[in-house]
Amino acid sequence: MRRFFCDRASCKRRTFVEQVSGLSERYRRSSLGVKQWLRAVAVELGGRAGEGLCRRLHLAAGRSKLLELLEAPAVPERAPRVLGVDEFAFRKGCTYGTVLVDVEAGRVVDVLPDRTSETFADWLRTHPGAEIVCRDRATAYTRAIKEDAPHALGVADRWHLLQNLSAAVEKTCHQHRNCLRKRIEDEAPPPPQPVLLELPPPTLPLTQIIERTRHRHADVRRIVDAGWTISAIGRRLNLDRKTVRRFRDTDLDQLLASARERRPAGVLEPFKPYFNARFTETSGQVSGSRLFLEIRERGYRGSRQVVRKHLTALRAGNAEPVRADIPSPRKITSWIMRPRENLTDSQGQRLLEVRLACLDIARACDLTRAFADLARHQRGQLLHDWIRQAEQDAPKPMSGFAGFLRRDLDAVTAGLTLAWSSGVVEGHVNRVKTLKRAMYGRASFRLLRIRVLTRP
Repeated sequence: MRRFFCDRASCKRRTFVEQVSGLSERYRRSSLGVKQWLRAVAVELGGRAGEGLCRRLHLAAGRSKLLELLEAPAVPERAPRVLGVDEFAFRKGCTYGTVLVDVEAGRVVDVLPDRTSETFADWLRTHPGAEIVCRDRATAYTRAIKEDAPHALGVADRWHLLQNLSAAVEKTCHQHRNCLRKRIEDEAPPPPQPVLLELPPPTLPLTQIIERTRHRHADVRRIVDAGWTISAIGRRLNLDRKTVRRFRDTDLDQLLASARERRPAGVLEPFKPYFNARFTETSGQVSGSRLFLEIRERGYRGSRQVVRKHLTALRAGNAEPVRADIPSPRKITSWIMRPRENLTDSQGQRLLEVRLACLDIARACDLTRAFADLARHQRGQLLHDWIRQAEQDAPKPMSGFAGFLRRDLDAVTAGLTLAWSSGVVEGHVNRVKTLKRAMYGRASFRLLRIRVLTRP
């Protein structure tokens, strides 16, 4: 590059160097090519990880220099035609942000520091032009769209709708566990030997998980009655907000049933009917060693100590009742939510037995498959008929889900009719989570926003 000198004595700048476009800039200590390399490293890896890579590549760049190269791109003055909005957690259960995505182009438009309706409404006012807004069922976003973008068509995400439906089905299965248990007990064969001794009435054993569930339910209900919020209760009891909400909204009997189901069955469980029958016919006078030898001939592979422990519990009257072979509510829900062709023969047979045992679960299954058909084949024009049927003769959780859809009918209908969804937005939320965790919570929102908006 050529250097020029000025002959004027009054000129403060005595020398001038010509610049080559795309190669050099004034006052730079490295070429533009190296600058672009360093910026690419900063975009992909950030500060400390980028510094380690530059050290291996023999590039002189510290983490501070790399982060100084990151600049947030300008946000367009107008919102994209199809806008996607969703939340992400800075700290789960405490602070959240909002990511805005151009669904058609598949890129992030902006990142907001919280998820309040006021912040999103301000962004919509300063960036008009959105015609379609893809969102989940968050009320804050819904309120902001209705107030500041009334002409935009809201589209409820189909995946979130199916997730809410799955929760309603599982709650229905929880409420009707007694129907399944009663059918199992009615179909059980009578004992082969006459009963000479009445066994003590079945009661829940005093296990650690049962006692913990009782105490936790009592603590949550006591603090709820005192007027505390869910977040405050979670901090007080060191529990997750979802756990606090479940203990607040669920009956104690249902919680105890779930706690009992979470206990592992154990190696003795298949042999308990024979064990109890032998205990009854011998009036409790049989020895643990004899019972151990008898059930070992029938395939028992456990220890002698387990047999003696159960025999002691039978004699004391606090043994755990024999469990019926009842599928869990979550397993039944998975069978119902899956298409029929994806079920194995055994799963289809078990689901048929469940339907025969409880008419309410059968009705929930029929409604669920009808709604899943609407979602998969985008038949939103039939949604109003489905809601009317669910509100008339469906179990309470399903009718509650139908009322939930009616309050946001236009957006749900659009979500079940149009091809737009929040799938692209969810992908960018996963990218935000990856960047956030790579920064280990040390960086500011400004740096996170720059890295999310900057495209490699």
